[in-house]
Amino acid sequence: MSSHPVLPALALDLPMLPLRDVVIFPHMVIPLFVGRPKSIKALELAMAAERRIMLVAQKTAANDEPTTTDMFDVGCISTILQMLKLPDGTVKVLVEGQQRAKVTHINDVETHFIANVTPVEVVEPKLTAKGEKTPELEALRRAVMQQFDQYVKLNKKIPPEILSSISSIDDPGRLADTISAHLPLKLESKQIILSLAEVKARLKNLFEQIEREVDILNVDKKIRGRVKRAMEKNQRDFYLNEQVKAIQKELGDGDEGTDFADLEKKIKAAKMSKEALAKAQGELKKLKLMSPMSAEATVVRNYIDVLIGLPWSKKSKIKHDLPAAETVLNQDHYGLDKVKDRILEYLAVQQRVDKVKAPILCLVGPPGVGKTSLGQSIAKATGRKFVRMALGGMRDEAEIRGHRRTYIGALPGKVLSSLSKVGVRNPLFLLDEIDKLGTEYRGDPSSALLEVLDPEQNHTFADHYVEVDFDLSDVMFVATSNSMNIPSALLDRMEVIRLAGYTEDEKTNIATTYLLPKQMSNNGVKTNELLITNEAVKDIVRYYTREAGVRSLERELSKICRKVVKGLLLKKLKGKVVVTPDSLNEYLGVRKYNYGRAEEQNQVGQVVGLAWTEVGGDLLTIEAALMPGKGIITRTGSLGDVMKESVEAARTVVRSRASRLGIKEEMFEKRDIHIHVPDGATPKDGPSAGAAMTTAFVSALTGIPVRGDVAMTGEITLRGEVTAIGGLKEKLLAALRGGIKTVLIPEENAKDLQDIPENVKNGLEIVPVKWIDKVLELALERAPVPLPDLEVASEELKHESALAAEATHDIIKTGGRESTKH
Repeated sequence: MSSHPVLPALALDLPMLPLRDVVIFPHMVIPLFVGRPKSIKALELAMAAERRIMLVAQKTAANDEPTTTDMFDVGCISTILQMLKLPDGTVKVLVEGQQRAKVTHINDVETHFIANVTPVEVVEPKLTAKGEKTPELEALRRAVMQQFDQYVKLNKKIPPEILSSISSIDDPGRLADTISAHLPLKLESKQIILSLAEVKARLKNLFEQIEREVDILNVDKKIRGRVKRAMEKNQRDFYLNEQVKAIQKELGDGDEGTDFADLEKKIKAAKMSKEALAKAQGELKKLKLMSPMSAEATVVRNYIDVLIGLPWSKKSKIKHDLPAAETVLNQDHYGLDKVKDRILEYLAVQQRVDKVKAPILCLVGPPGVGKTSLGQSIAKATGRKFVRMALGGMRDEAEIRGHRRTYIGALPGKVLSSLSKVGVRNPLFLLDEIDKLGTEYRGDPSSALLEVLDPEQNHTFADHYVEVDFDLSDVMFVATSNSMNIPSALLDRMEVIRLAGYTEDEKTNIATTYLLPKQMSNNGVKTNELLITNEAVKDIVRYYTREAGVRSLERELSKICRKVVKGLLLKKLKGKVVVTPDSLNEYLGVRKYNYGRAEEQNQVGQVVGLAWTEVGGDLLTIEAALMPGKGIITRTGSLGDVMKESVEAARTVVRSRASRLGIKEEMFEKRDIHIHVPDGATPKDGPSAGAAMTTAFVSALTGIPVRGDVAMTGEITLRGEVTAIGGLKEKLLAALRGGIKTVLIPEENAKDLQDIPENVKNGLEIVPVKWIDKVLELALERAPVPLPDLEVASEELKHESALAAEATHDIIKTGGRESTKH
């Protein structure tokens, strides 16, 4: 480092170079990169003279074109040591500070700045009589050195070698300038030190600055240590962000930014209930006091987000146009008049009454009849958004009510979660397969649904996670089920609408109107390329599907469409393809099913009964055969307990009327009877085969054939009364399809005939009966001939009874003796 003579305090003009973010001190050597044209011109002028230039810091570093007022008043007269022009047009210059100077005037010529400056004479501290430093000055110098030494130890960016070079400086003024040059102080703070001509004042100011920087570094070190201890291993990636948060907290700055402000705005905009609003605001206060990266803060934040996401006040506009709603329902579904009428009734009442509770419907019917899709059509007709929740296999109560927040990963139940997704508080909520709910140790979800589906309670539905009441009274709930196997308390809260299986004519209509156009479109078949006749559709229904709904029917139609497309593309088919009953084998293969048909000849001991299954009705043949034996009844055909009891009841009815039916008593003692209900592999049960069993008994015992075109259904009592049964529509459909002409039904079921389609009633002779005598009169080819002498038969019966009593007495005695042996 070179030494320069001290300039006298006389004004002189020098080229001036404005500096950005840099303050040059005397004896300081620093490289500068210069790019502004005025600055480069000033350097060139200085190099042409004595290499002296005035360096002054700008007040605003961002100003590219500073004026004479944008510079500080005090700068440093410096010497240019080296100057190098770079290829990009900029200049790299190495300068050394020489002496402080005060700027008295700046002349802005077009090409550069000329500054009129006055060198500042340094006010040296007083010395002792021996020419040594005063104790006060020495103490101040040492204090500055000690503080700077501590600062270098705390700040790893400053190399320790600086201390050894500074310790050799004996001049207090130069010491202060050198230390100031190495400190990362603000521009204004360095400018203040530069403007102090008195060495003692300069040392005091520097001591204060170093002490403040040391305090900041100590706090920073303490913060770093605390943050590092608080962080877990998996949070180290967030170290820098956490450090900033901790610094803000240490400085007393509690503002977490706009995040909390946004949450507050969202809470107000959600229009929550008073209880929910108080809860959300309380949780937000807790969140502000937590560390943002803590697990508990995440739980609280998620909870607030759930509260904000619930549709507390937003509703979709309900449509009140009855004709339009009726049109929508009829376009999407064929038949199902009861359900459609109930929806239209609800819309009609809603027009008259502002606040009407939405009905809670339960659609019960076999698979494939359109229960789920009907829910979508109802939503479309009423203008509600559609939400579907599948309940099949659900076993945990928390799926409905949610988990408590104390559990890790807790979430609200599916009811409120679905409402959050759909964004309104009055959607149509479809509870699909409500009869498939399970039960286990974690609770009974059907019990949790009691509160949801009760109109008197669901306005204060409490989810375990949300912990505040939510109003579900505006939601329209529709449940679907395949059977009535629903808990009674749950069933009591719903309005049950039964959907019977479709008739053959209804399936044909649905196939031609809805399913076939849909499958042709899905498979790319044009309308002029395929025609399936009505007879072919009926044969598909009869011989290729066995279901109450139309899912299998749709699959078979899709198969035909695919084969037609394949044939057309391979040039195997040409023109318009017409599918008839005779050509079905080519597209669908051999027939899969054969429905029961009426016997062409009347048979002894063979009766046509009617059965109900989940896929519709069917003919049920009951056979009775007589053989020598000891009065034993054999039952085969996979009969259930109820049907076995029907056999016993039928036998009792026949035996109690044996004389009137022309059956001798010995027939029951010396003949075995075999009752068989084919086919044997299919389990059968139910209470509606009693009348058919009785008729089979009578035919077998009397030898009178049973008419093959007559079918019957009805349970029997011991008095011979025929009682009511269920599934009448399906049974009559099976009878019509099987070629039956006359159907005998219980008189109590005559009221159900109003729900039977007219084409079914016109195609069958339906006879309501109350007693078994009427059944036998209509079902047998001829009436049985009573026994000729009822009195003689009565005496014989008394004699046989006496003999039986004596035999029983002997058996009792024998049994007594046997029991004594034991």
